[in-house]
Amino acid sequence: MTEAADIIARGISERWIGSSPARRPLVIGLCGAQGSGKTTLATALQSRLTATGLRCATLSLDDLYLTLSEREALGCVVHPLLRTRGVPGTHDVGLGLDTIAALGGEGRVSLPRFDKARDDRLPESAWPVVSAPLDLLLFEGWCVGAVPQDAAELVEPVNALEREKDTDGAWRRHVNAALSGAYRPLFDRIDRLILLAAPGFDVVGDWRTEQEEQLRRVTSPAAGQRIMSAGEISRFIQFYERLTRHILSEMPERADLTLSLDASRRVIVHRVNDRTEMDRHCP
Repeated sequence: MTEAADIIARGISERWIGSSPARRPLVIGLCGAQGSGKTTLATALQSRLTATGLRCATLSLDDLYLTLSEREALGCVVHPLLRTRGVPGTHDVGLGLDTIAALGGEGRVSLPRFDKARDDRLPESAWPVVSAPLDLLLFEGWCVGAVPQDAAELVEPVNALEREKDTDGAWRRHVNAALSGAYRPLFDRIDRLILLAAPGFDVVGDWRTEQEEQLRRVTSPAAGQRIMSAGEISRFIQFYERLTRHILSEMPERADLTLSLDASRRVIVHRVNDRTEMDRHCP
């Protein structure tokens, strides 16, 4: 990702910043399946962009997850599958919008943080603080910028989870409705969209397993911390399968830039959308 980060950072500072709307901050969406390298790329981009003098920060969609108690309540009221974090409908969209708005104002702004090992949001006292206004925000997440599916696409289940636990399609319809409703103003705030395109959904399980092993290595064995087993990972990624496949099929046609990955995350950079001149900087 190092060479790609250099190329993209140069393109952002030379092209996108200069053509950005007047509103602050410029929001660059970074979408990619679990384990695709979004966080690694965002960290590298932030470092390079900050070095050019831009005021920059990163916000992850994962850090906007509803609290554990909020998702448990949602699971009781709407559908049991909504207890599991991940899909649209399990994020605090208002928190995201408020955070982005605050980053365009003045003063110190706390950035939300979610502890995946505990499956719960960290207390605000543990959130990092940045000084606003920012020039640029990197907004990364597995479904950042996603659009809803057509109703007809929701009829057939895509995996065992949907066949066995969402027999009437209520869960997937709720997720789809969230994309067309509550999430729309959040994703409309994105000014430019970058897609890390996995070679297919089949690699996501391997990538997610690598992530969990990394989490295991840095997490203490204290009580209450939850690291998933191989079986749990297999089930967990089924929550993401429908929308990940949808994103891979439709987002390349509208993303400003797509980085096509192989199974080892090697990157090919190419222009996707005529709005961007990023391809002048890309091999």
